[in-house]
Amino acid sequence: MILVTGATGNVGGELVMQLAAANYEVRALVRSREGLTLSSNAQVVVGDLNRPESLAPALEGVRSVFLLGGYRDMPGVLAEIRKAEVEHVVLLSSRSSVGGDPSNAIVAMWLKSEQAVRSSGVAWTFVRPSGFASNALRWRQQLKAGAVVRAAFANARIASIDPHDIAAVAAVALTTKGHASKSYALSGPQAQLPAQQLAILAKVLGRDLRFEAQPDDEARVELSQSTPADFVDAFFRFFVKGEFDDAIILPTVKEITGQPPRSFEQWARAHVQDFQ
Repeated sequence: MILVTGATGNVGGELVMQLAAANYEVRALVRSREGLTLSSNAQVVVGDLNRPESLAPALEGVRSVFLLGGYRDMPGVLAEIRKAEVEHVVLLSSRSSVGGDPSNAIVAMWLKSEQAVRSSGVAWTFVRPSGFASNALRWRQQLKAGAVVRAAFANARIASIDPHDIAAVAAVALTTKGHASKSYALSGPQAQLPAQQLAILAKVLGRDLRFEAQPDDEARVELSQSTPADFVDAFFRFFVKGEFDDAIILPTVKEITGQPPRSFEQWARAHVQDFQ
């Protein structure tokens, strides 16, 4: 049995579908069944990674876990996983953890998650992707309201990756041997500016769209309305001060899965309905 945490998220949802399609026994951890749509082949169990004590039913009989990082008590989560005698954890981390400055709140979050897994005594694999192609979904409300997208960090190129490809790498690590104690940094096939991604969306959607760069001061105020201050600072350190280069293109997806990573355009064409 494979437990997938974050099973309703961009990566977890893809992973549940891929594992179920390959006839693996999959259990999906969700925080609520309300409005839930998952593969009919997956078991569904309610639990909360922020409450490690809630995880015991989900972990019963589980051999491997796909685990999201960044929760407030990762050591507690790993203690429950070890108690359940899980054999292997595949952690979804971030490639910002590779050589990142631990004084940066986002880097620190991922480093703490990875350390909790390393210290657990359970065999592990780290999957460290670049920024997700699905982050473009943050533009939905603007696209519904008009033809202009106003966004922060206009000069930050990102080799964005389709969550399908992250899930594909995780699936290989979960179901085949030889991945213990290994870390896989992943990227998509091209590094693009936000304006370039919007131009691709315009072509896919058949719309005339226009990008406007959001001034840093305005972006900081807007982000602060929904994001903790130390994370806002972390984003500005990454994408304005240049602490993290997320434009580096890596061959890892093809090396692990045998298939090239999907382009941003391929992701957009698969998710046209999400922008309607």
